[in-house]
Amino acid sequence: MDADDSRAPKGSLRKFLEHLSGAGKAIGVLTSGGDAQGMNAAVRAVVRMGIYVGAKVYFIYEGYQGMVDGGSNIAEADWESVSSILQVGGTIIGSARCQAFRTREGRLKAACNLLQRGITNLCVIGGDGSLTGANLFRKEWSGLLEELARNGQIDKEAVQKYAYLNVVGMVGSIDNDFCGTDMTIGTDSALHRIIEVVDAIMTTAQSHQRTFVLEVMGRHCGYLALVSALACGADWVFLPESPPEEGWEEQMCVKLSENRARKKRLNIIIVAEGAIDTQNKPITSEKIKELVVTQLGYDTRVTILGHVQRGGTPSAFDRILASRMGVEAVIALLEATPDTPACVVSLNGNHAVRLPLMECVQMTQDVQKAMDERRFQDAVRLRGSFAGNLNTYKRLAIKLPDDQIPKTNCNVAVINVGAPAAGMNAAVRSAVRVGIADGHRMLAIYDGFDGFAKGQIKEIGWTDVGGWTGQGGSILGTKRVLPGKYLEEIATQMRTHSINALLIIGGFEAYLGLLELSAAREKHEEFCVPMVMVPATVSNNVPGSDFSIGADTALNTITDTCDRIKQSASGTKRRVFIIETMGGYCGYLANMGGLAAGADAAYIFEEPFDIRDLQSNVEHLTEKMKTTIQRGLVLRNESCSENYTTDFIYQLYSEEGKGVFDCRKNVLGHMQQGGAPSPFDRNFGTKISARAMEWITAKLKEARGRGKKFTTDDSICVLGISKRNVIFQPVAELKKQTDFEHRIPKEQWWLKLRPLMKILAKYKASYDVSDSGQLEHVQPWSV
Repeated sequence: MDADDSRAPKGSLRKFLEHLSGAGKAIGVLTSGGDAQGMNAAVRAVVRMGIYVGAKVYFIYEGYQGMVDGGSNIAEADWESVSSILQVGGTIIGSARCQAFRTREGRLKAACNLLQRGITNLCVIGGDGSLTGANLFRKEWSGLLEELARNGQIDKEAVQKYAYLNVVGMVGSIDNDFCGTDMTIGTDSALHRIIEVVDAIMTTAQSHQRTFVLEVMGRHCGYLALVSALACGADWVFLPESPPEEGWEEQMCVKLSENRARKKRLNIIIVAEGAIDTQNKPITSEKIKELVVTQLGYDTRVTILGHVQRGGTPSAFDRILASRMGVEAVIALLEATPDTPACVVSLNGNHAVRLPLMECVQMTQDVQKAMDERRFQDAVRLRGSFAGNLNTYKRLAIKLPDDQIPKTNCNVAVINVGAPAAGMNAAVRSAVRVGIADGHRMLAIYDGFDGFAKGQIKEIGWTDVGGWTGQGGSILGTKRVLPGKYLEEIATQMRTHSINALLIIGGFEAYLGLLELSAAREKHEEFCVPMVMVPATVSNNVPGSDFSIGADTALNTITDTCDRIKQSASGTKRRVFIIETMGGYCGYLANMGGLAAGADAAYIFEEPFDIRDLQSNVEHLTEKMKTTIQRGLVLRNESCSENYTTDFIYQLYSEEGKGVFDCRKNVLGHMQQGGAPSPFDRNFGTKISARAMEWITAKLKEARGRGKKFTTDDSICVLGISKRNVIFQPVAELKKQTDFEHRIPKEQWWLKLRPLMKILAKYKASYDVSDSGQLEHVQPWSV
């Protein structure tokens, strides 16, 4: 685990510790504006990465107010200062609105207070207002120093020594209202709070045949409302950026009454707190309730979620996002020159990137301007991926009358294959509804390829999949059986049911099954139809995609369990827990779970380890027990080593730690596959499955009237996410990217995050910053 470890991923440009030296530098970190879950993870990453590279790091308490007031509000942080905060919501260093900093006099005081400690590097975690303030401070810096020198508060040497202020921002906002980043810190956790409430409300609403109106946060941005509506299959949603058309009152009431006529027992309406009509007049939750009661006479309740959405523990996604951004922010500060503009660290797909701060702020303000001027289409476009979410929601929520849907006379079948994964049902629901909207007849295949061979195939309709988004497991049933030994029977069933296209939702077995069906095309012309696979497995080991449906839910289960275990360990003191995660040979869950839970080590197959590494970890934990942090957490992927089993590691740690710490072990097992899907998995499953059906429709349209048989490689694909692009890759081409023996892709993007966990756990490690240092330009994201 040392910096010269020859087993680190090859082929990457590695810039070592010398390049990242922070010796003689001081970094100040503050949180400003509204709090958001994950801010503490960002603070922790900044502090530990700063100390790791040799810089001094200072907490600035109470945001800009603490900077203006100075004194004990600016205090040096050490390694232990940020222990046990990863799982804590809010911000431990406080946040406050500050009128004084808006004045030059206030900024002069702030500059003086920073100079007393030699701080010329600022890391600001907040919204666009906080970041704009930081940029103004940076621009004025040299003028403020000259004024302080004139006033005799600093000498001329200090003016030269501290001539430049470097500023890097991270966006902490549950609203996801900042342009230039796919997600802001806190958004995913807020969605967790909303979906927990929606799931709870659904049970009581069904009991009484009620209509619930849920008001969620989002004064100027409807992201939370829109994504939670997608994730729970809400009947109607009201957004600031996309007001309903004239006559919406009648349309909504018709929709709700149609639902009742179809025996649907509950209706869910989600309202963003800033929802407006086309005249920019507010649409309140009370107004909607009054409308439903007056027009339809339905028993209607309003639930305003309020600050619940800001609270609670951060999700695994937010912890990892904030940790990555915090480390990248320190690197950006160390690499900054006097000519480098203030930047903001953003998420682009699975990459942390730097963007010019004021470009992002300008685009964010342009959205608000477009809304004020009632240019709502422009506002939606500027929000980037918002438009895609909105279009998907509309397609899935509102069924057109049958006589308005042109029939294609095509039968499209949907099947689940492999182990169950949370989010599979959301994917099936999406596929069925998009398929019906495109004019296809949708068929559900039950119990995987085994059920396919036995003819367990039924037509599935629009209402049949109502309420599926929040259901865990696989309602269709799923098995690991491959189609190879049933090819004759499956071909017969495809012929019998006139199946024109096949959508497979599943894990590595689904991928192998697709390969077998592809190879069987020469013998069985029934398989010469468009086939596409959507990855769904907790292991996240399908070639061709950075993410699989179900992995995020499993990661949250691991993180929640680790939080509870750490709490137990902190109560008993001097205890180390060894936790075994699932994933087969793929170390994704162990590695990312370790990063999210603040583990001391994570053993994975992709990075071989030996007895010396285990000994090094024991020594590290022994040293740790001498500090105030008297607990340890070690994750082990289930197949990381044939001989270094969980029992072996447990026994070794127990023996070597005798007299210093005791040991416990936990095998998490199948609980990682269970439970309700996370908001990420519901949304991801919904969107990627809809995209798969659009591909199928396009292929079938291409062949219409020509009786075309699909024999080319591009008609049998895996649909995946690569970086931030949705791509269809022929299954034949993916073979060379696959390690079939270990059922993993040969290259995996998340391995570059390995050093992060080690650095934040105080190990010597080299950090690959080959993707860093590039200041990109902001654009409205379109995926």
